Amino acid sequence: MALSSTKSALPSSDLSNATTWQNFKRLVSYAKPYKIGMIAAIFGMLGYAAIDIYFLSKLKPLVDEGLAGENTDFMKWAPVFIVAAFIIRGIAHFVANYCLAWVGNNVVSDLRQKLFEHIMSMPVAFHDQQSTGSLISKITFDTEQVLNSVSKSILVMVRESAFVLGLLGLMFYYSWQLSLIFLLITPVIAAIVSVVSKRFRKVSKNIQGAMGEVTTAVEQTFNGHKVVLTFGGQQREFSRFAKINKNNRQQRMKMQATKAASVPIIQVIASFALAFVFYAITSDTLSDAISAGTFVSVITYMTMLLRPLKMLTNVNSEFQQGMAACVSIFSILDHEKEKDNGDMKIERASGALSFKHVDFSYAKSDTTSSDTTQEAKLALSDLTFDLAPGETVALVGRSGSGKSTASSLLLRFYDATSGEILIDDINIEEFELKDLRKQFSYVSQQVVLFNDTLANNIAYGKPEATEAEIIAAAKSAHVMEFAENMEQGLETNIGENGALLSGGQRQRVAIARALLCDTPFLILDEATSALDTESERHIQDALQTLQQNRTSIVIAHRLSTIESADKIIVMDQGKIVEQGSHQSLLAKQGAYAQLHNFQFE
Repeated sequence: MALSSTKSALPSSDLSNATTWQNFKRLVSYAKPYKIGMIAAIFGMLGYAAIDIYFLSKLKPLVDEGLAGENTDFMKWAPVFIVAAFIIRGIAHFVANYCLAWVGNNVVSDLRQKLFEHIMSMPVAFHDQQSTGSLISKITFDTEQVLNSVSKSILVMVRESAFVLGLLGLMFYYSWQLSLIFLLITPVIAAIVSVVSKRFRKVSKNIQGAMGEVTTAVEQTFNGHKVVLTFGGQQREFSRFAKINKNNRQQRMKMQATKAASVPIIQVIASFALAFVFYAITSDTLSDAISAGTFVSVITYMTMLLRPLKMLTNVNSEFQQGMAACVSIFSILDHEKEKDNGDMKIERASGALSFKHVDFSYAKSDTTSSDTTQEAKLALSDLTFDLAPGETVALVGRSGSGKSTASSLLLRFYDATSGEILIDDINIEEFELKDLRKQFSYVSQQVVLFNDTLANNIAYGKPEATEAEIIAAAKSAHVMEFAENMEQGLETNIGENGALLSGGQRQRVAIARALLCDTPFLILDEATSALDTESERHIQDALQTLQQNRTSIVIAHRLSTIESADKIIVMDQGKIVEQGSHQSLLAKQGAYAQLHNFQFE
């Protein structure tokens, strides 16, 4: 069950225009379950800064009283004070770092889980338009950027900001005249930080895009490794990856250049204020009013301000990276999930199926200026047929005629543009998606297996199945013929996408999975395409037994596999051109007869 995502008050289309503060507020909302840890971390950070400020506040009495010999007790207790202060400081440091890391890791773990579940809940059309590598990059790289924003960035920003405020407070307490000089540079520093922040955020967004390209390129090349080797494409792939890798490096160097330039600029500006203070102290008015301890203290405080200003400028880049990553993640979370407007439950359908004047088109693009979708060529046009429970319909025709599209509509991977599809005389859009899809077993020509055991792959659609049921399905699909030769039998791990199996063996595992589900409807999309002649004969026997009590939709190019179908529908460019039984279509001497003659001649 997918977790419901936390929605922003901003519409998805306006997400890129959200301010850093709005995105940060939304991110912080994920930390609410861990607010105790956050409060402890803030106390630790403030405690750390407070000890440093308190320690520095003793600089003036050290010079005026301790070193001058006016207060001997001050120097006597100074060593004890130093040790005690650093012990408390160390405890505060540990509490701040540990608690903030605990909150940050929990927030990112929740965000990553929510993002994964949300992506898996998105409609098929969304996945058609997104590269897998880009989505993987969001779950891995982008969430790590958020972790830096939640933990390290906040740690430095809160602690060093408190330290800066404390130093300014001490400076004004001892000499507001000298401190006022330093404050004159504050607007200049603020303007520089503002410009740099925008630059950081822009470059961070580019870095995330570049990382997505890297992940996509690696995934595609590794998945097509055999094709690359076969056609000698290594150098082309090397060059393509080098170009993408170079772009990633360039974006990172832009970030480093901005970071490296901003720190010295701010420090140079601060040095002008510091230099002016040295000049001002030579005046008769200030030199008489300020003691040596006060002057040394204020100068020390001003000098020490340079370090936290540097840290705050540097951490701003990481914070902006985290915020840019938040925008990337929230843009996915703000996409609508797959629509499930049906509220009708169904345990097991009787098996009646009807297509009533169904049209369907894959939309080319969504327009923002109107509520209509740009018209595209119809993939299905006026598709109409009826099936009684237990009957088998075979959809035949050349590639691109709409056969697989029709099966996708049954599972509601897409919704019909017009017309309706009925199960037991009820529109499938009225059923809950989960219940609707439980009525179907699906075996496609592109078999998907998981990096798990044979038994778990067979039982994927029915995880509660007993060992006896799994074995029975494996025998019916002739899986046991090769499983028994494996060292661990059905408990053998078959590798990623069934790497240890041949194409025919993978197909048999997929068929065994469909057999085990025991659903009222069966969709076979070129289910025997990867089988050799002997295996196909075995599987055809098993499928005929399976189809006896089920309504079956068989998509096939090889006409020998569908001669016994109750109804054969010949499709071309999304339209039905012929339908009938095998013998009646042959007698018509039409499109089906031409296909049949072409294959068997």
